[in-house]
Amino acid sequence: MVFERQKEAFFQRQLVAASAEPQYSCEVGSPKFYGLCAFGGLLSCGITHTAVVPLDLVKCRIQVDPGKYKGLVSGMALTVKEGGVKALTLGWAPTFVGYSMQGIGKFGFYELFKNVYSGILGEENAYIYRTSMYLAASASAEFFADIFLCPMESVKVRIQTTPGWETTLRAGAPRIMREEGINGFYKGLSPLWARQIPYTMMKFACFEKTVELLYKHVVPKPRSDCSKLEQLAVTFTAGYIAGVFCAIVSHPADSIVSKLNANPGGGVVSAAKELGLAGMWKGLAPRIIMIGTLTALQWFIYDSVKVAFRLPRPPPPEMPESLKRKLAAQ
Repeated sequence: MVFERQKEAFFQRQLVAASAEPQYSCEVGSPKFYGLCAFGGLLSCGITHTAVVPLDLVKCRIQVDPGKYKGLVSGMALTVKEGGVKALTLGWAPTFVGYSMQGIGKFGFYELFKNVYSGILGEENAYIYRTSMYLAASASAEFFADIFLCPMESVKVRIQTTPGWETTLRAGAPRIMREEGINGFYKGLSPLWARQIPYTMMKFACFEKTVELLYKHVVPKPRSDCSKLEQLAVTFTAGYIAGVFCAIVSHPADSIVSKLNANPGGGVVSAAKELGLAGMWKGLAPRIIMIGTLTALQWFIYDSVKVAFRLPRPPPPEMPESLKRKLAAQ
């Protein structure tokens, strides 16, 4: 009997403690919030891009040398034949470092700019023009994220596509600095912006709108009634859909970046002319597979970090009551 009373008292204390514990670990817009969002971006981009290095390597080689590498499967087989299975991991180190840094800027700055632009627009306009706000916030974030990424992207592409070049980050980065100076790391920045900014605008705007539509038309109950696992499943689905569109929108610029970094003496215009219109679309199929999977996993990891650290995760936007009253009065 005594044991039963002690057990009941213990559970009562647990319930009181749970009710006293705040729902979120921080507020939207606080330094902790942005810091943890940046950490989530680091994990989501660094892990996923490194995981698909074999796909990325073959995709880059198809873009740079389509005569030799004719498709995803044959390209992988040829790569393994020439360099063994280990050859499929070429460029993993600059990929991990570069895309981890990019993830900090991409996700951390997106949350920052979205909050800033929302405050500038006001509650009603932020709802009415929310898609434009997503596009502006993601473009602003990616501008800075690509500055973080560009040096490592330059090393990665040369490791993967230039025969006889260095095979490691620790050898490749000093070689670029020695032969070309700091400009060698940033010569691909303009085409990188041309590839990544439209990609990221599509990635975030399409994701946000897809989540909104899924909860409105597909998921049979409100988001607040869904379990965390169900919410993460919606996140993954919306991320994959967004990733397919991202791959298509950004592929021509991606081909130019690969060609430019593989031929250090060339420029953007000459790389585009050499590729031709058809050549800019080489490697699209493996890139759709890669980017679709990668984008879905990125959003899943990012949202999981938010859940793990109890960060605020606002539901899909709803029309403000003030706007409803204005429309009703018309």
